[in-house]
Amino acid sequence: MRLLWIGCYERDYPRGRVLRAGLRELGHEVVQCHRPVWERTTHKAGSFLKLPSLAGSGARFAAGWAGMLLEERAIGPVDAVVAGYPAQPDALPARLVARRRGVPLVSDMMIAFGDTLAGDRGRAGGAAARALTALDRSLVRASDLLIADTACNAAWIARELGARPGQLVVVPVGAEPEVFPPAAEPPGPPVALFVGKLAPLHGLGVVLAAARMPGVPPVRIIGDGQLGGWLEAELARDRPAGLEHVRWVPYADLGAELAASHICLGVFGGSDKAARVVPNKVWQAMAVGRPVVTADTPGVREVLTHGVDALLVPAGDPVALGTALARLAADAGLRRRLGAAARARYLELGAPPVVAGRLAEAIRSITAPAKIPAAPGDRPTNSEGSTSSSSSTTGSPPGPGTTSTRA
Repeated sequence: MRLLWIGCYERDYPRGRVLRAGLRELGHEVVQCHRPVWERTTHKAGSFLKLPSLAGSGARFAAGWAGMLLEERAIGPVDAVVAGYPAQPDALPARLVARRRGVPLVSDMMIAFGDTLAGDRGRAGGAAARALTALDRSLVRASDLLIADTACNAAWIARELGARPGQLVVVPVGAEPEVFPPAAEPPGPPVALFVGKLAPLHGLGVVLAAARMPGVPPVRIIGDGQLGGWLEAELARDRPAGLEHVRWVPYADLGAELAASHICLGVFGGSDKAARVVPNKVWQAMAVGRPVVTADTPGVREVLTHGVDALLVPAGDPVALGTALARLAADAGLRRRLGAAARARYLELGAPPVVAGRLAEAIRSITAPAKIPAAPGDRPTNSEGSTSSSSSTTGSPPGPGTTSTRA
């Protein structure tokens, strides 16, 4: 297949990087027609959502699309148009491009704006919240195929935003093996790593409370964002022993950070959104081969099993989290076993060709078979050469069968 990835999507966001790399590895051609707008701001909170900032972004968006509409006309035939994450702003112009070319529009709906900004982050209310949800619904109406990251999120999109039967495909986030290669556990006392943009769904308060418990290893927090000010005030008030906070590190260095840790933390918030996600950092830790401790949620259970390839704890429960961290800190054998199993699970579900294989199969299913032949690599294999048994499943709402599970 030949795919046109077009819009003001965040080109360097891990989700898109994994998909495009996997598609290319499978033998498909990905052509990008892009203008940077949203990646100019790392954290989409605070001043980013105020009128002057939005007006500036809107002007850059309009100018960007004016240029892209000229540029894409010089690009030859394609089999589908893809609006990458975040796809909502690009939905209508991308639909026009797809309709002019007579091909389907595929949109990455990894998040819903209303669910994230008005719901989980509480950054918008009233008319603004309704406008964000309307933008989400416009993406659903404009798209022929919607990409969701978990079956839970796909079911939510179908229920809350009206996605049609057969319109959704579940494609896990995965992780880039070049950035997050497997690594042996480092020597020295155990350290737990938390990485994130400090949004509410991460449950940062739960992490701090657990870090104050006896027997819990030192925690290293990397990240900044909406709760950055709250975190600094909390650390000034009562910093847990050994806790270190680094505001940010480059994405290219995150693999080394994970490799230097012994335990990796997921998300612990109690929101509905938190219960539906498997975040980047969990997949990245799995790729490196680190044991993961995260909340026991429906989304996480699509990928991980307690005691097999992770330790799962109740959301919002600092005592349970602290107990799990202390257990792992005291048991190197358990850390190695869970880390190895997590790495195997990543290869099964999250390696780029496996992830992209689901998407490629779904695109072919909505396009005439004679027009899009299968690429030689479309039976995806993991990076160690074995054939993956996972497959793309469309439907609304998706059930448990949309993700590969173990007996």
